[in-house]
Amino acid sequence: MSRARRRPGHVVITGGAGFIGANLCRALSGQPGCDRIVVVDDFSTGRADNLAGLDHVEIVTGSILDTDLLEAATGGARAVVHLGARASVPRSLEDPVATHEANATGTLRVLEAARRAGGPHVIVASSSSVYGANRTLPAREDMVPAPLSPYAASKLAAEAYALAYGPSFGVPVLVFRFFNVFGPLQRADHAYAAVVPAFVSAALEGRALPLHGDGLQTRDFTFVGSVTSVLAGALSGEVTAPAPVNLAFGGRHSLLDLVATLETVLGHPLARTHAPARAGDVRDSQADVSRLRSLFPAIEPVPLTEGLRATVDWFRSSAAGPSAAQPDGRGA
Repeated sequence: MSRARRRPGHVVITGGAGFIGANLCRALSGQPGCDRIVVVDDFSTGRADNLAGLDHVEIVTGSILDTDLLEAATGGARAVVHLGARASVPRSLEDPVATHEANATGTLRVLEAARRAGGPHVIVASSSSVYGANRTLPAREDMVPAPLSPYAASKLAAEAYALAYGPSFGVPVLVFRFFNVFGPLQRADHAYAAVVPAFVSAALEGRALPLHGDGLQTRDFTFVGSVTSVLAGALSGEVTAPAPVNLAFGGRHSLLDLVATLETVLGHPLARTHAPARAGDVRDSQADVSRLRSLFPAIEPVPLTEGLRATVDWFRSSAAGPSAAQPDGRGA
């Protein structure tokens, strides 16, 4: 694990119009070395209005599978944050090939563009879903991965490629395994909405909260502001590591705990409905934070209640719109 001297150039964020990417663009606003950010997004799930008011952000519309587009975007870059992906376990079960192409091949294309650009610092988003059937908690990065879905397998392939580009080509790389990230800009108005926006949307619209399974499955919910703080710190110090790093803070809350916390935030009880558990879902998820803490000892996470309150406030103030979405249950 190391920190390098920052080189000049712009920052590229793939998937930068999406939930995490747009929050990162806002978090980087005004920071040294971030006066120009190039967002690469095909707008399959991202939204241009997520970047409204960010004058330092240049949007390049297109796919991470487009080699020429990536080469143009990364030329002269000092860093690339690769967040672009085809998310969702259910989506991957419906179309495994499309998930592989976006997540595995897409990551390889981004890494190749970075290599041709002279090796800017590359941060790659992987997922806690790679732990899959491994039941040991908290999940340590040195555990044997056991993917339960094509989505998880594609993310494991992506991180393996990224970590290989360091010793193979000298590209400085840092791979984060995101857990259940939630917060403002995460929408519920699509069929693969993650569990937090699906619950918040249902609660604010007076609908029953949709639960798959018994609700006792646990997740390490991580507020997006905590995630962007770590990403900003990693960019600032050009932090690298030879192995993946969990990006979560060791919390473990069941979906029923999440409902209870949301009831506290809203000040009234919430109805819920139960549907069968879904294929590919991990029963329990919790991060070991030792490696993250060794790299970013000063970062303190936003508590779940505070993060949920900020999320509710965003839903109330935004045009997020009604949704009949079922929760993905991941957000990572």
